[in-house]
Order: sequence, then C-alpha cells, then structure tokens
Amino acid sequence: MYNSRPGLVIAFHGCEADTCDALLTNPDFIKRSEKPYDWLGHGMYFWENNIDRAFEWAKNKKSRGEIRTPAVIGAVLDLGYCFDLTDSRFISMIKMHHSKLSQIYKKLREELPQNKDSKTDQYKDKILRELDCKVIEFMHDQITNWVAADIQLKGYSEYRIFDSARGVFTEGGPAYTGAGIAEKTHIQLSIRNPNCIKGFFLPRQEIDFLKSSLSKN
Repeated sequence: MYNSRPGLVIAFHGCEADTCDALLTNPDFIKRSEKPYDWLGHGMYFWENNIDRAFEWAKNKKSRGEIRTPAVIGAVLDLGYCFDLTDSRFISMIKMHHSKLSQIYKKLREELPQNKDSKTDQYKDKILRELDCKVIEFMHDQITNWVAADIQLKGYSEYRIFDSARGVFTEGGPAYTGAGIAEKTHIQLSIRNPNCIKGFFLPRQEIDFLKSSLSKN
C-alpha cells in the first residue's frame, strides 16, 4: 500500500558531455549500467537532488581517463514501485534473497562474490560492491520469474517487478574530527524501468535573486 513513491524527484546524472547532449536531443537514448559492482544493481544511475556530487563523480572519471569532458544532466523521475533500502520491509527482503543465494552457492561449492575495496579509495568503503549487486540482481530475477509463472498459470500476479532502487550511502571520511557524518553521504537512485524517467534538462546556474531584486530598487 505504501511502497510506491508518490511525487516527482529531481536527480542528476554525471556523464561525458557527448552523453549529456545525446540525452537532451534524444531522451530515449537511455543506457543502463550493468557492471558487476553496481551498488543498487543494474540500471541508469542518478544522484538524488545532488548536482555537486554528480559533477564531482564525472570529474573523477575524467581524472582516471574514462571520459574526456565531464558534464551533468538533470532528470525528472517518478520512482514508481521502488526498492527503497531506507524501508525496513525491503531490507528484510534482500536479507531473505541473500540467504537463498548463499544456499545455491553452497550447493555448487562456490564462493559468493564479495564487496571489495578499490585500490584508490583511502577510506576503504568497499566501493566495488559485487556481493550487493549479485544479491539484488538475483532478487530481481526471482521476482520476474514468479511474475512470468503466475501470468502463464492464471493471467495475473500479486508480485510486482521493481521500477527503481534507492539507497542512502555513507561514504568518505568524517566531515570533521570526531564526526558521525561522512563527507560523501548521498542518496543514489537506480532506474530499471525507463518509463520512470519523465524527461531530461540542462541544469541552470543559480542567480542571486535577492541581490538582483535589491539592485532594481
């Protein structure tokens, strides 16, 4: 009843400038990330209401030689049926699927992937999250299979396929000495259903509205 996220969300996607231009002129040019270490599973990734973090991410990609010109594009999103990891119900769900996946790997006598530290991450935040990605994708596959089997058997299903995923992540060192606040804490969004993306926009530069209003008087 309360699992769909009402209202629209403003979010930002850090990318190559050419990708930004392509999305503006052809908003159906949507490319999912399908890396084995994606934090929220596969999808198109956004920073919720955080343009500075999106641009910082793009600039870091440039410093590693992965893109030429860093840019940020804004998006208006409807998260729909959202796998929201701020919701206790969904944390319980992912724990259950981790248990199932662990049993499968145990029977196969194989080791589950693990979250790993990047060599360049001084804070050891396990940013290569292969375990989390594997468990989340396993969950999505299971739900999709249940829906397909139900539809084939009875024409409908009580199960629902997730449109998006959302999580709050603490990352980076403390914001100040003794802080319980991490410097790079952010809300990340992964859009699985492209229909959740209502449109893209080029972010404007903020003006000093008070200053401009006073100068006119």
